Amino acid sequence: MSKLKARHLLHSSGKAIALLVVLLVISLMAGALPTGCGEGQQKAPPAGSGTPRATVPSTATPAASPSRAAEVPGVTDTQIILGTTCTLTGLYGAVYSALPKAMDAYFKYINETQGGVCGREIVLKVEDDQYDPAVALEATRKLVEREKVFFIVGPLVDGIHLPAGAYLNEKGIPDLFTLGGEYRWGGNPDQYPWSVTGTPDYISEGRLYGRYTAQDFPGKKVGALGENNDLGRDGLKGLKEGLEPDKNELVSEQFYDPTAVDIRSQLTNLQSAGAEVVVAFASPGFVVQTVKYFERTNWHPQLIISYASADPLLFTYAAPELFEGTISFASQKQAEPRDDPAVAQHIEIMGKYGGPTPGGFSIGAQIVAELTVDVLERVCDKLTRQGVMEAVESTRGWHSGLALDGVDFNLSHTDHFLVDRGRMQRVVIENGKGRFELFGPLLALGEEQGE
Repeated sequence: MSKLKARHLLHSSGKAIALLVVLLVISLMAGALPTGCGEGQQKAPPAGSGTPRATVPSTATPAASPSRAAEVPGVTDTQIILGTTCTLTGLYGAVYSALPKAMDAYFKYINETQGGVCGREIVLKVEDDQYDPAVALEATRKLVEREKVFFIVGPLVDGIHLPAGAYLNEKGIPDLFTLGGEYRWGGNPDQYPWSVTGTPDYISEGRLYGRYTAQDFPGKKVGALGENNDLGRDGLKGLKEGLEPDKNELVSEQFYDPTAVDIRSQLTNLQSAGAEVVVAFASPGFVVQTVKYFERTNWHPQLIISYASADPLLFTYAAPELFEGTISFASQKQAEPRDDPAVAQHIEIMGKYGGPTPGGFSIGAQIVAELTVDVLERVCDKLTRQGVMEAVESTRGWHSGLALDGVDFNLSHTDHFLVDRGRMQRVVIENGKGRFELFGPLLALGEEQGE
């Protein structure tokens, strides 16, 4: 297989982590799923957390007095109170709840081993968004107006964050490292200056798959499967931008509602159109349905799936061999192998401090928590919301041990995409077990994003 060459570096970078739905429920229903900061430079974080690779100027101002600090919402003499929203209940809650649990576990680890940050304990307040935009807005308002949180970190965003994100930007409250690849939260810093995305954006990911398909599967007919939200719409927009019409024909685009139980009609349409490559910007439960449909109908197209579904949990709900050869993108490590020091420490932290079962969700959420700690350490002398955003936008060459080698994070006033590169991965089978194996060079995600 030839190497895919990245054609552009990301002007606005696009890991996370990826968002999983409840595989088992859907597949069954379908018959298928302190220390204070020094001044003048970025402080090295504790072992196992993000490691800065470049000196970053501090946002130095005269140290805040206790009385001044008390005037800042969410900052007391002893605590820094943060907030997040996530789906904790219902069909999606069993898996999505791993996100705040993992962040909270890492903050507790920092509190116990490092005395918190800026001499204060980190407290994370969590509200259930019930996977509903209106509920997410009310949950966010509660965190801001009643709980008086300092800022929001790692909220679940795909399809539900728009009202809440607009509210936070109107109020001038940092909306940091959103979990989900919606383009708007990183790609529109003029419209949403207080929001920063924490994962690759789906438009760039789709464009990458289009280029990959054109180079490695020329002449093959392509079918696209998309969830009818920003996951599917952004992903398929990028796919069409990346494909080369003289090399690949896009023969069918099929969308399904996120609340659907069965997507057999969409898959039948793709098969009838003669698709030889299927690119799926779909939640994991629907990816499980897809590979089971392939087996049942003896149809074997090349499957490419969004990073949002590329998690070993897939192998729990369908035979691993059904996924063999499936291709995806990655910017962070998997929870295996456990002999990786950063992964081993992550597993230990999750186990000791009440985190979820280690996996793609927990790793992505810990990366977000690590960077949050790093940002706070850089503003101990300016614990204000504006100070936080200045530090966020000064992030240069920051690396987490849980990110792939070569995946460093950079942000600026005009660039609110945290993740802009990664590698391709495919499912391989060893001793009857499936795992994701990296291949090819480090790739930069495409440059020309758009709404």
